[in-house]
Amino acid sequence: MSDSRDKIYATPQLDIAGFRFDQAVASVFPDMIKRSVPGYETIIAMTGTLAERYVQPNSRCYDLGCSLGASSIAMRHHIQQPGCEIIAVDNSEDMLKQCRAVLQQDQSNSEDSSVESSPTESAPIKHTPVELVCGNIEDIPIVNASMVVLNFTLQFIPLEQRAKLLHKIADGLLPGGVLVLSEKVAFTDQQHHELMIDLHHNFKRANGYSDLEISQKRSALEDVLMPETLEVHRQRLRQAGFSSVDVWFQCFNFASLIALK
Repeated sequence: MSDSRDKIYATPQLDIAGFRFDQAVASVFPDMIKRSVPGYETIIAMTGTLAERYVQPNSRCYDLGCSLGASSIAMRHHIQQPGCEIIAVDNSEDMLKQCRAVLQQDQSNSEDSSVESSPTESAPIKHTPVELVCGNIEDIPIVNASMVVLNFTLQFIPLEQRAKLLHKIADGLLPGGVLVLSEKVAFTDQQHHELMIDLHHNFKRANGYSDLEISQKRSALEDVLMPETLEVHRQRLRQAGFSSVDVWFQCFNFASLIALK
């Protein structure tokens, strides 16, 4: 595992390739997302809280676009019901390799904590198992699910495929199940849209990114990450079959929605 500082775009690049979740990104991802996405840690913490509330016995939880497994870990630390499993999916082998190490370290830390906190010998805490799957989330069947997480993943899916994916998720959720959808968002009012971009860039500068890094990463993401408005997200989720949809968190142009089956 690595806690390296993100310096991927710190030097001038003549030809800026489209952003990819490769080994270079995987090695600095915790630092990158913490310094780039306002409220990320709050969203992950709430993912765990929602798991405690909504996960049903003998059901599946899906972390779609799991990256290094932060959402999966948050869920398995809070699931209170027996017989559950977490399916964590990503199409990057580099991210999953790092994710596997993160999950193993988390399990080891939990077992050590269990032994230290118990005055007598006892079995380690048994976490909900996490199965890692390498593949495109569009191809993964959603079955017997009580919770699905799409944290900053849908924005990388082609626009024309998003409705079908959300329909599949809604169909695979049990009654009372929950979808957590976190995204970078756009705004119809151009002045407000530009303001939110400026505020986000100021956030990144405050976290140590230079104007060069901000500009080059923005170019790398230009045709890769396609944000949409909150209203588009709400409408699509309702059309997919969710009965209750709304935003629970927003900071600048980043937001998280909860959708209930």
